Amino acid sequence: MKIAILPGDGIGPEIVEQAVNVLNALGEKFEMETAPVGGAGYAVHGHPLPPATLKLAQEADAILFGAVGDWKYDTLERSLRPEQAILGLRKNLNLFANLRPAILYPELAGASTLKPEVVSGLDILIVRELTGDIYFGQPRGVRIAPDGAFKGEREGFDTMRYAETEIRRIAHVAFQAAQKRSKRLTSVDKANVLETFQFWKDIVTDVHKEYPEIALDHMYVDNAAMQLVRAPKKFDVVVTGNMFGDILSDQAAMLTGSIGML
Repeated sequence: MKIAILPGDGIGPEIVEQAVNVLNALGEKFEMETAPVGGAGYAVHGHPLPPATLKLAQEADAILFGAVGDWKYDTLERSLRPEQAILGLRKNLNLFANLRPAILYPELAGASTLKPEVVSGLDILIVRELTGDIYFGQPRGVRIAPDGAFKGEREGFDTMRYAETEIRRIAHVAFQAAQKRSKRLTSVDKANVLETFQFWKDIVTDVHKEYPEIALDHMYVDNAAMQLVRAPKKFDVVVTGNMFGDILSDQAAMLTGSIGML
């Protein structure tokens, strides 16, 4: 097995070094190759995802990724900032399904900021769609507003969009995950306000016909955020879009005491 080792920035190299020590201790035969990514990639090659790093990732069987990001690169144009490396890997490798478990182990119940009776036994799986939504939608940028209440002023804009195929494939991943657990799935959306997520809700509901044994419910994202704190153990598998999944999975991580426990 060939593993691409991408330490990245900040605490990334420190964590990846220890992870490599664990891999070496297994006694298995791994072919490991290291390459710069993120701010480290920009510093060496002038791009957060250098062509050689992407090529290595594409040829590898697995990727061990650290972290990217450094305040000193915040003034660069967005396409050259460290965070673009992880977005580029997701898109180029079609990594559309992000499985984010949040498990509270009994020994660490005291690490959570919530009462033990609220979080003890917590075991949630958030299935986050990873290559669509407002993070990748086009067009985007800064322009002079062509209309609206502030026509003529500078405005920033992004585009939230999902193709049917994108929703169907992540829905299948989530339903199949639910089959292996408690056969419960919550789809999180904002269908009461956003056309994109009314479409999301409609497609997930349609895919549900293929999994009649799964209990499906729909929940608005603001309510889901509240319920994760109020009664987190009522959730089992959660499926949602890229942006909502980004936020909710970090929130769920803190139920376990730290995002480092994911």
